[in-house]
Formats: sequence, C-alpha cells, structure tokens
Amino acid sequence: MKAQQALIFASLIAVGSLIAGCGGGASSNKIIYASHTENKDFAGNVFKATEAGVSGAEFEFLNSNRDVNLQIDQVMAAADDKVSAIVLIPVDADALIPAVEKANKAGIPVVATNRDLNGGDFVMVKSDDKQAGQLQGEYMAKNLPPNAKVVYLMGESSQGSAQERFQGFKEACLDKRSDITLLAKVDASWSEAEAVKYATLWMSMFPQIDGVIAGNDTMALGAMKTMLAAGRSGFLVSGVDAKGEAVEAIKKGTMHHSAKQSADKIGEQIANAINKGRAGDIQKGEVRVPFTSVTKDTLN
Repeated sequence: MKAQQALIFASLIAVGSLIAGCGGGASSNKIIYASHTENKDFAGNVFKATEAGVSGAEFEFLNSNRDVNLQIDQVMAAADDKVSAIVLIPVDADALIPAVEKANKAGIPVVATNRDLNGGDFVMVKSDDKQAGQLQGEYMAKNLPPNAKVVYLMGESSQGSAQERFQGFKEACLDKRSDITLLAKVDASWSEAEAVKYATLWMSMFPQIDGVIAGNDTMALGAMKTMLAAGRSGFLVSGVDAKGEAVEAIKKGTMHHSAKQSADKIGEQIANAINKGRAGDIQKGEVRVPFTSVTKDTLN
C-alpha cells in the first residue's frame, strides 16, 4: 500500500510539473499588431502583408488612436498574455520602452516599424527615409525652373523619419542648386489640416511658389488642393507613400512625384523576423527597405 501511495504521489508531482511548465514562453499563437493609428492606408497595407507571411497564427490589430498611454497598456497586456510576437508602430519613441522591456523579459519577439523606438530589444523594419527625401530632391532639382522658390511641409519634427526625409531633400536639391530658395519649412505633423492651414498662410505671404515638398502624401495633397482651389497653378508637388489618391493626382498632372514605400516588402521582412522569433531565433537590429520614385512617366 505504501508503495502504491508513493507511486500515486510521484505521478501527481509529475503532472503538476508538466502543467507548471506550460507557463514558460509564449502561451498562445496570437500575434499583436499594436499601431499608432487605424487599420488603413500604409499601416493597414503593412498589416495585411505581414499577416500573409505568417502561418499558424492569429493576428489582432490594435489601434491606439495616437494615445500613448493606451498603447502602453496594450503592449503590457500582450506581454502578460505571453503572445507569440508583437509588431509595434510606436506612438512615442521613449514612452514605449518599459512595455518593450517587459515583452523582452517574457521572451516575446518584438518588431517595430515605420516610427522610431529608442529602447528595449527589437528588430526595426522600415524604409530608408533619407532616400525618400533624396528622391524628392532629385526630382525637384531636375524639374524646377531657374531661381525657383519652394516650401517644405515636414512630418512630426521630433521623429527621425521626418528629419531624415528633409535632410535627404536638402542634400539632393537645395545643396545642389543654389538658385533654389526655400521660403519656409514647418512641422505639419503629417496632417492634411495642418498642410491646408500653412498653404493658405503661404499664399498670402509669397506671390511665387514653384514647388511644394512634403514628408508624406497626405500633407502634399492638402496643400495642392488648397492652392489649386485658390487659383494657383504651375507649381510642382512631391510627397511620400504613393497612396492611391496621390497616384491618381500624378496621373492627372496635379501632383508630380511621390516616393513609394513598399508595404508588401516591409510586411515580408516583418513576417520573416516574426517567423524566426517564434522558432526561437529572436531578431535584433535594423532592416531597411528601399523607396522607389513614382511619376507620370513611371505609371505609363
């Protein structure tokens, strides 16, 4: 009887050990895609491409609506749930660090994309933002008339992507053609409303505007439509992203250039990092995906 009791006790301990062992590492096949904004445009296209590249997983898209505290809570909760991976488009480069570090401690692979992240262990998959600005600068340097005057709409100036895009434009255009005058450069926060506001102001200040360069298509389109509605014409417009509305405007000739990010290629690289991380090879470092120029000629 004592031998039987000892055997039963040993069996219970073994079963308990197996149950306890299930708590280590990822406990689900769920992958959290924590975005700064809603599931559309570039963020949505990257999400679709990422999802297509990962098999055997359940994806959940979380929109923080640019609320950094909400996004912190979302990532913290994902770490507690021991999801199998986290893809992050950060609202704030510094505020998300503790949440990322919590995911690191839980052994969860973290992939960041599109926006800066300043701490924790992760792999950054993003386009080469300076190259985007260089492509814009090359187009403008080639096509602007002598003694042209231009304005520049910058994304959120605290973000490296916005800074790099302007620096690329400056080096490829302003530094190459001393006859081109930069009338104004402002932080328009990637926003159409801000672009409309500044375009309206600039038209009252500057009788001559030959070029509008913007850190994304949303700002470029906002300024373009405002200036056209006011009767301005003969100015070149360049943006970034090659979103659908911008491509249509380029076809019509109201917009002239955009630097295209490949959402498919970015999603493919994110999926690659996720697949490696789920297999135990958690990635760190940076993967850069090149831009391409979109003009009326490339669309024909």
